[in-house]
Amino acid sequence: MSASEEIPTDVLQMSDSQIQQQIAYLRQEIGFFENNARALKHDIAAKKAEMKDLKKKIKLYRQLPYLVGTVAEILDMPEVQEDKTDISLKDVKEGKCVVVKTTTRHTMFLPVPGLIRSHEIVPGDMVGVNKDSYLILEKLPPEYDTRVTAFEVKEKPKESYTDVGGLDDQIKELREAVVLPMEQPEIFEAVGVKAPKGVLMHGPPGTGKTLLARVCAAQAGATFLKLAASELVQKYIGEGARIVRDTFKLAREKQPAILFIDELDAVGTKRFSSEVSGDREVQRTMLELLNQMDGFSSDDRIKVLAATNRIDVLDPALLRSGRFDRKIEFPLPKLSARMKILKIHSRKMNVSAKVNLKEIAGMCEDFNGAQLKAVCVEGGMIALRRRARIVEHEDYVEAVAQVKSKKVKHLKYFI
Repeated sequence: MSASEEIPTDVLQMSDSQIQQQIAYLRQEIGFFENNARALKHDIAAKKAEMKDLKKKIKLYRQLPYLVGTVAEILDMPEVQEDKTDISLKDVKEGKCVVVKTTTRHTMFLPVPGLIRSHEIVPGDMVGVNKDSYLILEKLPPEYDTRVTAFEVKEKPKESYTDVGGLDDQIKELREAVVLPMEQPEIFEAVGVKAPKGVLMHGPPGTGKTLLARVCAAQAGATFLKLAASELVQKYIGEGARIVRDTFKLAREKQPAILFIDELDAVGTKRFSSEVSGDREVQRTMLELLNQMDGFSSDDRIKVLAATNRIDVLDPALLRSGRFDRKIEFPLPKLSARMKILKIHSRKMNVSAKVNLKEIAGMCEDFNGAQLKAVCVEGGMIALRRRARIVEHEDYVEAVAQVKSKKVKHLKYFI
């Protein structure tokens, strides 16, 4: 290929003076771009220095201690006048401003949230703010009462339905009300039925109410929160209600969760007129419990189980539908149920083949599940006393006599 073929035709047609003019024009453009490049490098260096300075300021601002505050509201950004140049354009485009309440009882309006963007926080979040400018510096973990976090059973319950004897009907009802809505919510959606919010278990002591609650939590793979209602009765006004609120908040964050309230009658008794401040505080705690149960939907993966021996003293507001939708009675076990319970507690024991559990169950009339377990344990202890390796039928008979002798006479159970 010749040199003339590589040169464009329009250049070949140009005169020498025209070519010189074109070269001068290109050199001028090159100089212009070089000046722009130098200016940009200068701007970049200035921006880097400014960024370094800002990082130092941010590090200084983030030095502890923070002032603790709570996000009260997130509002739309009001229209900014042209002369207001002190507001960041990025935050104006974001279109959100924040109202923060601090622990020093100040309520501050922040047109610029700070180092946290408004979409990263929601009302109710705890934040750390600068003590001078009140700008949000960091989102803090949620605050819970230490008593509330202790309610969570850290180890997942390991009990299964095979550990429960004589409660087939109760197991069926609890599975329908608690386990199925968590495992297969689509079944309820297909039928158009809302699952029960809560289940109230009532009956004599030792009939398996707490055990069955743990079994449900294990089968549903849910977080198990267990609290005694007596722990909600506190010395200071408002403490019990706050524990109730924090417990339900923790359950929402840990869902799927089962919240089990034992001895509900400690705070759920019928309301009455009283001048004693302690009685009024118990009633306020119960009202907060009613409010929290009304506040979450039955579609949530949170179920409230409660147990009591005194359903007759509970407030009607607790028993109405929409709160404890299902009430399950746990009666004293009958003969067949007593046999099943004895078999469950004897299956890990070295029991003689001559032991007649049906006869032992017949001797345990009016025994609850806990007393039947005591019979098995006592039978094993009697065998140990005589240095035997096998529990005989006579050991069970003697154990029944010992448990009967320790049983309170004429004890009136409330069912």
